[in-house]
Amino acid sequence: MELVRAGKNNLWAQAGAYYVRIQAMVNGFGIPLGVEIDKNDTSETEYVIAVDGVLPVGTCRLHITDDRTAKIERVCVLEEYRKKGIGRLVIEEAEKWLKEKGVRKVIITSRDEAVGFYEKLGYTVDWSRQQTGGVFTIVYTEKEL
Repeated sequence: MELVRAGKNNLWAQAGAYYVRIQAMVNGFGIPLGVEIDKNDTSETEYVIAVDGVLPVGTCRLHITDDRTAKIERVCVLEEYRKKGIGRLVIEEAEKWLKEKGVRKVIITSRDEAVGFYEKLGYTVDWSRQQTGGVFTIVYTEKEL
């Protein structure tokens, strides 16, 4: 399994991230394509991608919100690759990259069913900060790097 840091203007890596997101979220959960791929997906956006041979199988998007804070967004793994540690590898690589950029706090808004995964990675859950009304109930988590 190779982890790729997809920097700005890296078209092939962006396509890989989109592939995983379309398979996992659009096909898997019925998220409309125009909702899954949003205004934060630009030619400047950075991603971490897990690649198995030639196939992108997991990804997340990095969104730096200020000098010391960032969000890890759109975390997903292809269904047949779940429960194999790939999500953990993607998150750990994203955290490492963000730390190198000077980020000290990471926020992830998680599907309520996935909160336990983020807790195992050291994220603190704030159940009082939930968003409902979309496809999922979303819960706020954060971690100091």
